[in-house]
Amino acid sequence: MKKVIFIDVDGTLINDNGVVPKSAEVAVRKARENDHLVFICTGRSKAELFPEILDIGFDGIIGSAGGYIEMGETILFHEQVKKEDVQHLVAFFTKHGIDFYLESNGGLFAGGNCKKHIQAIIENLIIEKPEAKEEIEKGIQPFHDILIEGEDLFRDDINKISFLGSDIPFEVIRKEFESKFTVIPSTVEFFGDNSGELSIPGIHKATAIEKLLQHLKVSKDDTFAYGDSYNDLEMLEFVQHGIAMGNAKEVVKKAADDITDSHDEDGIYNSFKKYGLI
Repeated sequence: MKKVIFIDVDGTLINDNGVVPKSAEVAVRKARENDHLVFICTGRSKAELFPEILDIGFDGIIGSAGGYIEMGETILFHEQVKKEDVQHLVAFFTKHGIDFYLESNGGLFAGGNCKKHIQAIIENLIIEKPEAKEEIEKGIQPFHDILIEGEDLFRDDINKISFLGSDIPFEVIRKEFESKFTVIPSTVEFFGDNSGELSIPGIHKATAIEKLLQHLKVSKDDTFAYGDSYNDLEMLEFVQHGIAMGNAKEVVKKAADDITDSHDEDGIYNSFKKYGLI
């Protein structure tokens, strides 16, 4: 029977160096060959879904932590941040010296010293893990390279916002924005302490999955989801089979129905095999 599978990107489909393990690529392709539907379900906006990811082949995209749904060439849902809320956060982050970027489907718009900050992070990663230099340059460097500087940041096409680690405590930032945004710690580990993400309240991966299932006229009983971090919690709790990666946060593992191996230990492939998806 046809199943519908939702896969997070960072820390799930891709490893810590930003690269898709070969076993995960094989698993997705085999599952689709077996007539299952496989969707990306990520906090990333479409501009951050590089060819190395999309060329694997998926039936659609849930992006922006549930704020965007695409199936084939059809956009089923797209909710964006109010311009006045963007102005508020740009002013706050700029005043407090917090590096950030605004995520839209058309591009990532960098504020503060965000681009230089991320390049420094990449260079430090290579120093710390010289054996992973090739993967880091393939998987993470393109993310830096697409960041756009010098554009007007008071925009009305923004899906969500990410901010890098700084001396400003995360709880201070959460308190400033919790009335207008869902504020969670960053799903990207190397962004550092006090880093995080701001998305539209009331919208998350589970609300998007529910909308997509209604469109497909498919029962929740036929759903699987794979994730590792905070913005995967609602998704894993909503689907029939919520599966945490071996490298997932402990809170995510506790919320999941099952735990597979880590991304670099063939976690997706092994779980697909276990459940008869491939």
